[in-house]
Amino acid sequence: MKFRLEGIHYETGKPVSIEIADGTIESINDQTGSHVNNTNLFIAPGFIDNQVNGFAGVDFSANNLSVNGLVQAAEALWREGVTTFLPTLITSSDESLVKNLSILEKNIRTNDLLRLSIPGFHLEGPYISPEEGFRGCHPVSHIRKPSRDEFLRYQEAAGGKIVQITLAPEISGAMEFLKYCVKDGIVVALGHTNATADQITRAVDNGARLSTHLGNGCANFIHRHNNPIWPQLDNERLIPTIIADGHHLLPEEIRVFYKVKGPDNIILTSDVVYLAGMAPGKYCLFENEVILTEDGRLLNPELNCMAGASFSLKRGVENIMNFTGCSLANAVKMASWNVARVYDLNKRGKLAPGKRADIIMFERTGNQLQISRTYLKGQLVFQA
Repeated sequence: MKFRLEGIHYETGKPVSIEIADGTIESINDQTGSHVNNTNLFIAPGFIDNQVNGFAGVDFSANNLSVNGLVQAAEALWREGVTTFLPTLITSSDESLVKNLSILEKNIRTNDLLRLSIPGFHLEGPYISPEEGFRGCHPVSHIRKPSRDEFLRYQEAAGGKIVQITLAPEISGAMEFLKYCVKDGIVVALGHTNATADQITRAVDNGARLSTHLGNGCANFIHRHNNPIWPQLDNERLIPTIIADGHHLLPEEIRVFYKVKGPDNIILTSDVVYLAGMAPGKYCLFENEVILTEDGRLLNPELNCMAGASFSLKRGVENIMNFTGCSLANAVKMASWNVARVYDLNKRGKLAPGKRADIIMFERTGNQLQISRTYLKGQLVFQA
């Protein structure tokens, strides 16, 4: 099937027409001087979110995860402009991880659109720091040392689809496990860690590539010099993922991260949970009572920490422009191409001939984006 899209290119700000054939971008043509129906309708690659714990009432780590849950979450994410995402499972019991990975794998194996949207899963834990604060809201009773045999069971349940693992490099056995994962092609991220600078450097030397939600998954009170944030920010080989929802990091923190790393070496992530879009109130999440406030902040009062996010990745794209003054092009890059590069999703994340037609169209008011249409490999999966 062939068709054409017209709008304002997110990078150039100029009107273009995009020819699409069989789910692939065939050509992009400058329409300057030509009539374009809506001069406020922008065209960009779909967002890619590497940390989605759940969405639209569906919790990927919950005991009641259903075989239809992933479809419900994916359809809601498409409405937010997310065309690719990694369902993320946090620290849980062995039984729960095997069960839920199996359910997720069955979903994508039997649904063509889900298979297009989900390249794999992100396992955040259970091999993280058990220290208060650094473990965040992860249940301490299920945090454990890395086990290759155990992980192989998870990978078997996932149909080989675990593409990222977040771990703390300082715990016993972590470094050997890290090397095994890297050799197997799994992206290793450092997170929920109280590692020293030397331990972080050694982890990077052995192949760690990302910092999971840098500045979060960290104790509220840390040493001003010797803490895990500085060495991760300093290391040029680590790409930090950051949550720019307006709650997890202060605007000045995001500005510093942006100035140090630059728009080519930052990934925007959401860390969104199933409570996105729900009314303010008290809920159960990660085996704890949490509070969703009027402004969308999600708090665990017992542990005195954030409990994930309630906003989709689109909010982070909007906020990074508000906080840093960066261009729309760079904001979208941090939520698309930068992510695609890490996971070798080279057909996604850009508007260019030969790339997959994972495309979003949106209206822009200031830095606020209103998604109008979402295409997944040329298929319209959402229209406002």
